[in-house]
Amino acid sequence: MVSPLQLTYVELQDAKDVESVHLELNSVEYPITQSREKSNTFSKNFDTPLTLETAPLSFTLSRKKQWCSCLSSLDLENVTIRPDDIRSKLNRQEFIHNLGRGSIKLGFLPQPQPDAVAPSTVTPLPTSPEAPQPSTEKPVTNHEGLRPTTEDLIELCPRFRVLVVGKSGVGKSSLINRIFGVESASVAKDRPGEADIEKEFMSSQNDRLILHDSKGFEPGDSGNYETVTSFIKKRKEKPDIKDKLHAVWLCFQIPIIPHGERLLEDAAEAFLKMGEEVLGNTPTIIVFTKYDRLATYMRQKRPANPATEEQYLNEYCIQPIQAFMGGNVIAQVAVSSRLKHERGLEELITLTQAKVTSSFTSAENQVSAVPLAAAGAQRMLPTLKVEFSIDVGRQRYWRALGASANFPGYAMQSCLGVIHTDIVSVWNFYDPCKYLNSKEFRDLMLNMVEDVAPPAQSPSRSETLSEGIVPLCLPAAVMLPLNTCFTIGKWVYERYQDLQDAPTKFMAYIVDLTHILEILFSLTASMRAKQLTRTAIKLAYKAYRESEWITQAHTDIRYFQCPTTARDAVLDKIASMIPSHDREVRVSRALERMRLDIDLERDEEWVGAEDRQ
Repeated sequence: MVSPLQLTYVELQDAKDVESVHLELNSVEYPITQSREKSNTFSKNFDTPLTLETAPLSFTLSRKKQWCSCLSSLDLENVTIRPDDIRSKLNRQEFIHNLGRGSIKLGFLPQPQPDAVAPSTVTPLPTSPEAPQPSTEKPVTNHEGLRPTTEDLIELCPRFRVLVVGKSGVGKSSLINRIFGVESASVAKDRPGEADIEKEFMSSQNDRLILHDSKGFEPGDSGNYETVTSFIKKRKEKPDIKDKLHAVWLCFQIPIIPHGERLLEDAAEAFLKMGEEVLGNTPTIIVFTKYDRLATYMRQKRPANPATEEQYLNEYCIQPIQAFMGGNVIAQVAVSSRLKHERGLEELITLTQAKVTSSFTSAENQVSAVPLAAAGAQRMLPTLKVEFSIDVGRQRYWRALGASANFPGYAMQSCLGVIHTDIVSVWNFYDPCKYLNSKEFRDLMLNMVEDVAPPAQSPSRSETLSEGIVPLCLPAAVMLPLNTCFTIGKWVYERYQDLQDAPTKFMAYIVDLTHILEILFSLTASMRAKQLTRTAIKLAYKAYRESEWITQAHTDIRYFQCPTTARDAVLDKIASMIPSHDREVRVSRALERMRLDIDLERDEEWVGAEDRQ
């Protein structure tokens, strides 16, 4: 007997002149909505897959037909797709039906396979811990069809596109370097301030960022006013969301008035007067730079008094800007990027994120592509990474965890794997070697989850698998517990719905991974533009595993009782556990027992030299 197909999403591509799309199956109609972020596209995801047995899928497309400049009509186009046709042409859980104009793409859950189980015989651990021999036999796992939520969002908007306007010397480079974790030499080879505004500066150190640099409004230079306004207008007209401007930072150095300095030149004044007409709803922030220079000047004039500095900023910066804006308010923030004198950078990130979210998030989505790109591009605020990890989870895979609705027939290793990919993607470490997505690190996380619900007695060796595990015993400086190095339990090969404590495993995995990335983020704060090493990852893992933080988290999870009537009780519990008002304290306590004189830029092997002998 042929198994029914399980439809998970529909996408109508290249839908030029299409006004509306409806799908009918078994006399039930489903509207397919137009994407606000991808031009000429209609799409719909089905949280509960639609079952196709014998009844066909019937699509009705309303196309606009233009007769003349003032007369048009709607033509109905009917498309029928039968299950047998889908089965004969199904390719990796996707089916594409070509139309005369455009195409319909359908996504399905994988067809049921024989249950994914661990091998009936288990390769025993070697008798000598010095020379572990991992098994070469790999159990079958059903992993295809679980597409990370972030994958579609990043496809829509791979990079956060920001225009930074400011004269040479106002501190644009240091601002960019600090917030986005890149080195200026990698962002642009042109001299700062002289770059072509049309040129897209990208860095291998942060692949979620596109920078456009403008030389600002120099004295006597009216030409750049036209260049900037023309560029902003053209970007607003781009059809695809990835090509639009996502934010504009107008950078002005805080002037020291007694030194004869001015805040604004004539061209800048003209731009601000036309601000609303030019910028429209493009998220824009005025950035007053080099606040540390003002603080130094004020200390020389009178005893240090932050209130006096703020009064000066208001009188000579904020009020003049408001006057030129004619009552139209643009968000403003004063910053300093100077090392050990940083100020206002987190406020700038928060303001930008709020404006981007307001401008680019549709009512239907909890997280959209542009806000995700902005949160991923910045490398200063870990709280944003945590918030967006939760939002991405809410969009699909963290929902209804107690009911296994999103993972029918999948092994736990595959289910946790797709969630792992989403969380790591949101954090966007500079990880060109993909260590955080490596099998070794994923196995470390699976091993950690084992501890959340320990059995009454320690498992025997016959109850664990080596399954090709690479031993992770580390050099003495970053030594992990022995049980971390060699084994993971058979539970990872069980199907979600067959594992009694599956929600508990999910909760522990998500919470543990997030806390480890928080520690790693803090640990590597001074090396944002340096590539991530296994040394740093192992130290963050060890710090969390040996901390009170994990003990408290696992205890909380272990005693959590999931209400049978609450659909998303597990998700709500996870969301309540991850954010922490005392995050910095917990991270600091986790690291205080570690040796922090270790060279984090030295990339150690996963396996120590003594383990290869």
